Amino acid sequence: MLRYILGKLALIIPTFIGITILAFGFVRILPGDPVLVLAGERGLSPERHAVLMHQFGFDLPIWRQYLTYLTNVLSGDFGISFSTKTPVLKDFLVRFPATVELAIFAMIFAIIFGVAFGIFAAVRRGSWFDQLTMGTALIGYSMPIFWWGLLLIIVFSGILHWTPVSGRIDLLYFFKPVTGFMTIDALISGQKGAFRSAVSHLILPTIVLGTIPLAVIARQTRSAMLEVLGEDYVRTARAKGVPWGAVVRRHALGNAMVPIVTVVGLFLGILIGNSVLTEIVFNRPGLGKLIVGALSQRDYTMLQGLMVIYTLLVVAVNVLTDLVYGIVDPRVEIK
Repeated sequence: MLRYILGKLALIIPTFIGITILAFGFVRILPGDPVLVLAGERGLSPERHAVLMHQFGFDLPIWRQYLTYLTNVLSGDFGISFSTKTPVLKDFLVRFPATVELAIFAMIFAIIFGVAFGIFAAVRRGSWFDQLTMGTALIGYSMPIFWWGLLLIIVFSGILHWTPVSGRIDLLYFFKPVTGFMTIDALISGQKGAFRSAVSHLILPTIVLGTIPLAVIARQTRSAMLEVLGEDYVRTARAKGVPWGAVVRRHALGNAMVPIVTVVGLFLGILIGNSVLTEIVFNRPGLGKLIVGALSQRDYTMLQGLMVIYTLLVVAVNVLTDLVYGIVDPRVEIK
């Protein structure tokens, strides 16, 4: 087990070096003077230009610039944002809980309904439910996030007035954030109705962000279940008189979990990236708005830092997914 974990962790090293090289070269491959790109100043005097070149370290050899950048990243210094004038890591940590909260709710929604629909579709293969579920899953997978989000806002917020349009909580409630997760902070604040308001603001974004992984999980669950239900040990269990529900729950589902876990692990990282559009549509202050703001203001230091941090998060999720294999399926040998 320890050897397996160390092997997986060792794979992070070349990935990390590769992404730092890409992030390092991000600003340097842009056309024009890097000082003008980063500082946003025009008509610089030669003296001011020389000062900025030294301040950003562009007067050093390229290999020394990269080593300095790598050392800073390893120490947790991703630079200072040119738009907010604060460390990139600080801005990330402030916005990250909002994005993670949305991603967690979306993944829970996708897993619960995706696995359930996939199981029922497999058990009732060829029925109207199977065809309806898989057809709907295909439509859900093809649904553009921004269009789906606007459609739900029009119907449930504009026409039915069931859910709020945007934000994370009603302006009526105000409390100091403790964890950054609005649902948790609202719950511990003790304010009546705060938790309900926070949850209501999550309903539509959760559905929008969770639709694509739900569709994929449903189709993957159905495929895995159909393969397992055709195995000899399932037919043997049925021949011995084991109830059909017990066969599906104890024998089939457990053996079909590995491909399902793979899909879930992949989408945990993808959801953070997909949350950009969702947060823009629902005006949620997460990483999505931070990235869009950095792009619009040409804050390349912020983009460099977010690129490295996001990549490390995706790699960490993939490693954890590999480790979960040995838990859900003992046949997966981990040494």
